[in-house]
Amino acid sequence: MSTSVISDTPATEDLGAGTHTLSVFVNNKAGVLMRICQVFARRGFNIDSLVVSQGRSQRFSRMTIGISGDPQGLEQIIKQVSKLIDVIHCSEHNSDDAVTRELCMVKIKCSPSERSQALQITEHFSGKTVDLTPSSMIVMITGDSPKIDAAITMFSQFEIIETVRTGKVVMARGEQPT
Repeated sequence: MSTSVISDTPATEDLGAGTHTLSVFVNNKAGVLMRICQVFARRGFNIDSLVVSQGRSQRFSRMTIGISGDPQGLEQIIKQVSKLIDVIHCSEHNSDDAVTRELCMVKIKCSPSERSQALQITEHFSGKTVDLTPSSMIVMITGDSPKIDAAITMFSQFEIIETVRTGKVVMARGEQPT
């Protein structure tokens, strides 16, 4: 079995700064995402993951933004984003006050003799097989980022053809709005 994780699956790096998850509630209008991204670019922050979806009302959207960086710079970004037109609310969330999940699909090269081992790994991570051919399979895993990273590491004993991740989604715990 060969190990080949292609370039769309970045290695986990220690950037010397923490990872942060922001939730931004905005008016659902053209150009809002661009203005928010410009704030990050001007402050030198790279967006690691971005999920945007319409809210219960078509008038609003929720953005979940995953970034790495220092807390002081993050405070400035939150203040600047909050001041933008069409931004209703911007806040940071962590595992203590929110539930965070992402979805990942991993396509592996897998012969029939290796299939039971691949299925055991899938089951261990509470995943699902979403496509199966004589020479490959696609599995879907949901969970927090460390779980997704661990699953990809376990599947690397096979030849990983491709991976795709949704990015984080977040929801505040309890009755508090996100």
